[in-house]
Amino acid sequence: MHLDPFALHRPTSVDETVRLAGSLAGRFDYLAGGTDLLPNYKMHLNLRPNLIALEDVGELRGHGAGRFGAMERLAELDDDPAIRAEYPVLADAVGEVATPLVRASGTVGGNLLVETRCFFFNQSYFWRESLGFCLKADGDRCHVVPQKEKCYATFSGDLAPALMALDAEVEVAGPAGRSRRPLEALYDAAGDGIRRVHLAPGELLVAVHVPAASRGLHGRYKKLRVRPSYDFPELGVAVAGRWDGDRVASLRLAVGGVEPHPRRFDALTEPLVGSALSDDRLRALADEVMRQLRPVHNTFLLPDYRKRMIGVYVRRAVDEARRGSAS
Repeated sequence: MHLDPFALHRPTSVDETVRLAGSLAGRFDYLAGGTDLLPNYKMHLNLRPNLIALEDVGELRGHGAGRFGAMERLAELDDDPAIRAEYPVLADAVGEVATPLVRASGTVGGNLLVETRCFFFNQSYFWRESLGFCLKADGDRCHVVPQKEKCYATFSGDLAPALMALDAEVEVAGPAGRSRRPLEALYDAAGDGIRRVHLAPGELLVAVHVPAASRGLHGRYKKLRVRPSYDFPELGVAVAGRWDGDRVASLRLAVGGVEPHPRRFDALTEPLVGSALSDDRLRALADEVMRQLRPVHNTFLLPDYRKRMIGVYVRRAVDEARRGSAS
């Protein structure tokens, strides 16, 4: 594997970055930590002639007071005891990302926008060529669900479900200025493994903002993967909430690693507010989340197994968050 030539640009401000992105008219990728992008480039996956490195854009760094810069290294969050105290579900998720070495380079924004994955896509050029390529790179058909319209590659980030459970918003800068939107609105629920986010050409993820009301929520993030020391999620379940005795005061549940975008399940958790969450009601909640999600055979674990584990991990995450609130 090798990197083909590309032009590297190093802006120093958000405004300069946005102007540069506009001048390159889609012929570029943003380079954050590079832990996913550069390996993909080495395998000749969707190469661009320009990379815009974000390392020198100071506004994208740092964290505190509920703000997490898009270029903040995951290791900086992993090493901060305040994150564990104030946002335990986020601390869980950060600690589950790959290895310490990857977390030293990987970033908040990079993990939120990490490429969707599929074992027909994440392969060498020669392997993909022998298969006739795929809809997501160089080809015209999906091999997971054979057809030529929709890509079934799976969302593979860990932070998104955890931050969704904390009601996070994202700050985006672009040619039209700056805006903030709920994190779940960043992802295109009507899209697929290729068309996966709502970002206009040239828009840049600047920061993530977590509201003050989410500080101190009891939460857990549970991750299913083949190799616990490294792999991307085959399933990620995030829960955050508060309990008043045995009654639910608030509860958010989000799931990633199953479909092309992460999902939050407010319609299932909001009716539980004000009531006691018995084992039967928890089992019913887990079963309904499991029913609504449809994994396909695009990763190493079989879809039926991943689907069954959705129910198991929802029950475990909610129960551990509930028990944490009582300690």
